[in-house]
Amino acid sequence: MTKNIQKGDDTLQLQIWDTAGTERYNSMGQNFYRNSEACVLVFDLTVKDTFLNIDNWRKEFLAALNPKEPETFPFVLVGNKSDMKDDIKVTNEEIDTYCKEHNNMPYFATSAKEDINLEETFNKVADMAYERNSKTNENFVPEKPMYLKVTQDNKKKKCCGGKN
Repeated sequence: MTKNIQKGDDTLQLQIWDTAGTERYNSMGQNFYRNSEACVLVFDLTVKDTFLNIDNWRKEFLAALNPKEPETFPFVLVGNKSDMKDDIKVTNEEIDTYCKEHNNMPYFATSAKEDINLEETFNKVADMAYERNSKTNENFVPEKPMYLKVTQDNKKKKCCGGKN
């Protein structure tokens, strides 16, 4: 998916790749994550195991990308299916603890089905990627696509406005 976001006078083009937690992407490693400026880690709020596996995805991403400053690489944590309030299995305390332990990672509770917090999430990711790219790349050109990887530990491949 490609998403354009306006930042001041610049239009940022985000290229979003959704691995959906699929094993077949594991072997692609560095080639798949190359040129990423940010990473969105998505878990299913109604399936606790998806949250418990988030750190494995974060570590795999960092190992494959091998950024110069991994501790400051921009990650955003997303808990999807926030519309299913009666079925939520991951507590706010667990999420807050994880985010604090990982450089105060921003968190968004979203619902792709109900279009809740999606725009806010992508705007935050774009801001973080833009800031990182402009600091680390002296030849930064905002019109050039910035790559975003969405790693979603959820066997149903739905993301970015799709129905879950």
